[in-house]
Amino acid sequence: MTHTIREKQKLINRVRRLRGQMEAVERMLEEEKGCAEVMQVIAGIRGAVNGLMAEVVEDHIHMHVAAAELSQKDREEAAAELVDVVRAYLK
Repeated sequence: MTHTIREKQKLINRVRRLRGQMEAVERMLEEEKGCAEVMQVIAGIRGAVNGLMAEVVEDHIHMHVAAAELSQKDREEAAAELVDVVRAYLK
């Protein structure tokens, strides 16, 4: 079982909160709210996305890279996947 399935509800709840924040930005733009207010919410969204990514990355490391029962080949593949994703995320 992958960690995203094991932690499914917790991750879904975080995504739903993110969706709510994005909808708030949309409403603010439609209502022509001030730039500072909009930027504050966007900054919160960025932090929430970073938190979600950090949680999934941490679980990936524990379950697919550092788990004692994994073969060296499996660890190397999981590490390579992680490197690719982190590089894409940081662009």
